[in-house]
Amino acid sequence: MKILMFGRGVIAAAYGWALSRAGHDVEFYVRPGRAEQYGDSIDLDLLDARRRPWGRRVTGLWPVRYRETLEPGHDFDLIVVSVQHYNFAEAVSFLAPRAGGATVLVFNNLWVEPLPAVEAFPAGQVAWGFPGAGGGFGDDGVLRAALLPVVFFGTHGQPPTAREQAVRDVFRGAGFKLQEHDDFRGWLAIHFIQNAGLHTQSLKLGSLSALGGKPRHVREALLATRELLPLAEARGVDLRRHRGSLMPYTAPLWLTAPVMAWLFGSFGPMRTVAEAHANPEELRAVCRDTLAEARRLGVPVPRLEAAERYFA
Repeated sequence: MKILMFGRGVIAAAYGWALSRAGHDVEFYVRPGRAEQYGDSIDLDLLDARRRPWGRRVTGLWPVRYRETLEPGHDFDLIVVSVQHYNFAEAVSFLAPRAGGATVLVFNNLWVEPLPAVEAFPAGQVAWGFPGAGGGFGDDGVLRAALLPVVFFGTHGQPPTAREQAVRDVFRGAGFKLQEHDDFRGWLAIHFIQNAGLHTQSLKLGSLSALGGKPRHVREALLATRELLPLAEARGVDLRRHRGSLMPYTAPLWLTAPVMAWLFGSFGPMRTVAEAHANPEELRAVCRDTLAEARRLGVPVPRLEAAERYFA
């Protein structure tokens, strides 16, 4: 399959590498002038956990191809969009008239209503997913990231179409396990508020990695997320359909807080994601937008409000 990764962010680069290794023809769309700036390779330091729980380290230069233009008559089969949630509208505005016949995989966090957000794309050409990976580019230009074994896919109450199934087959063929959700709107909302709860503490401590080995702070993050669950309900999410996703936040804190603190500090793939994350503005924006929505809907979120000085 011919695949275009939209941008050269962490998710685009990590999954672009994995899909390329699976035999797909992968290119990156970047803004004019960026191709020369980036050079003809990406310097990788990846922890690939698709087949081993603790991961296999992959290092070295990976040759890549960039393009700085995209015409509607292109021959890409799949366009993967993974941008910060606050840049999503700009990405849609650029891509909608240039989608051509490609399936567009929305592969990132969203806080806006999903279906209205993509209505500019040709009907029936959008698929929905979410990555199980993270990390960051360091000041030295090296991509330090972890690829987890699971990728999340979903629909909005209907079975996957043939296009959507083809996208799932691409990731399955690249060695990823798939987790399916038929209320992806609700799943995205819950994931967003989970992040907001987590970042009440990561921003306070100065980094995601600082949560490692600190069950007291992880406990506060879990409590902040619990307080945010009524916000998801106020947005029309049926929490009963997402019991599995919510288990870490609804289970006894004496159990979940130490386990999550251990994962952040000692489990290689999660530690890599936390230590390498290099965009604090993303974390602040998640908290700001969540708090703004809570105030708009009149939902009390005292722990998020108490942390506002860290993200205002």
